Amino acid sequence: QVQLVESGGGLVQAGGSLGLSCAASGSILKINAMAWYRQAAGKQRELVAIITSGGTTNYADSVKGRFTISRDNAKNAVYLQMNSLKPEDTAVYYCNAEILARKYSGGYYNNLDNYWGQGTQVTVSS
Repeated sequence: QVQLVESGGGLVQAGGSLGLSCAASGSILKINAMAWYRQAAGKQRELVAIITSGGTTNYADSVKGRFTISRDNAKNAVYLQMNSLKPEDTAVYYCNAEILARKYSGGYYNNLDNYWGQGTQVTVSS
């Protein structure tokens, strides 16, 4: 069973920094893109940053120049370094990954699916 487990987050003052980590575990054969999303209270979930298996990155305009996404393929992990945080960055942050995993149901087979972490709260005070 594939799981994404996040760590990091918390409370920080505006202008401060925080780092988030997310590690995937289970019968993983390959991880394609990995990403961070966030959802503020009363708003829809939005993409913050994404990184391909080859290391190509893309960011939401609102975080460009402040956030950095990276990954460690050997550890099946993705990270988000957040600098110059603003109160509007306050949200629950979710890790996301497209993973090819080995599964069993009467026999073994490979399955490509999209997985989510449990979410971690980031609160930026003004």
